[in-house]
Amino acid sequence: MRFKYISIILILIFCCNSCSESENFKTLRLGHGLDVSHSVHKAMVKMGEDLEQLSGGKLKLEIYPSQQLGTERQCLELLQIGSLDMTKVSVGVLENFAPKMKVLGLPFLFRNREHAFTVLDGPIGQQLLNDGEQYWLKGLGYYDAGSRSFYTKEKPVNSPEDLEGQKIRVMESVTAMDMVRGLGGSPTPISWGELYTALQQGVVDGAENNPPSFYLSRHYEVCKYYSLNEHTMLPDVLLAGTQTWKKLTQEEKGWLKEAVKKSVVYQRKLWLEAENEALEAVKKAGVEIIRPDKTLFADKIKDSFDKYKDDKVMYNLIKDIQATE
Repeated sequence: MRFKYISIILILIFCCNSCSESENFKTLRLGHGLDVSHSVHKAMVKMGEDLEQLSGGKLKLEIYPSQQLGTERQCLELLQIGSLDMTKVSVGVLENFAPKMKVLGLPFLFRNREHAFTVLDGPIGQQLLNDGEQYWLKGLGYYDAGSRSFYTKEKPVNSPEDLEGQKIRVMESVTAMDMVRGLGGSPTPISWGELYTALQQGVVDGAENNPPSFYLSRHYEVCKYYSLNEHTMLPDVLLAGTQTWKKLTQEEKGWLKEAVKKSVVYQRKLWLEAENEALEAVKKAGVEIIRPDKTLFADKIKDSFDKYKDDKVMYNLIKDIQATE
């Protein structure tokens, strides 16, 4: 009820104020769920600076971090109705709104980070961004969110067998739930903001995420085992609502595209630094870093692609991604 109330208030506010214009400039409002110390937020700050510079002060960015405007799902809903201009969400959440995006959340789809960037920055990634427009979501670019791995409270995960009987928090993503279930765990969707308490109280036994998120969320205070099996490489996606996009002039769209492009390059550089810093920090805090044999996990769910054989669009996407050099 609290979130519904907040959403109603936000709708009333942003219906009046979203993409606000004054006599001399226009302001785009961007909401996201991450902490201000996160590389994504820092890249957004740079995007705002670049946008103002490129436009000569005619187009500005106003950022609301840390779920001030709601969860990722709620921000997407605000985008769709035109009450928020921009947001950043994980592909795992976006797949509930733009179904083709779920291909990027399939386990062990990408060979490595370079392969992932080649796909995302190429025709396949661009087409997936464009496909979101039919759902009132204009994809602008992909931020690096690294690889996701398991962290647990009571025992380390050295193989899929160690996940059996364990309740693992996942995003509201069918793909993520299928993956954890296929590896033997019990997937439990919980919002990111509620996860720390859920781990403390034993509602779940562990979760899965990338190193910076594990560190910045302080989940390492509860979970002392981090197993780097790197099962998925879900990117973050920067989006604008199509209602906002249509209100922009061609010149304004050009400024925004260029600012996004610069922020993506900047964020990916920051991400690599943040990953290394996070792993060092949690290690110093007493977390055991485990580097298991990834093939044990990949082999356990190697048939996960086969279930899409009857879906020609999805299966062809998978094959095209696998064939990308």
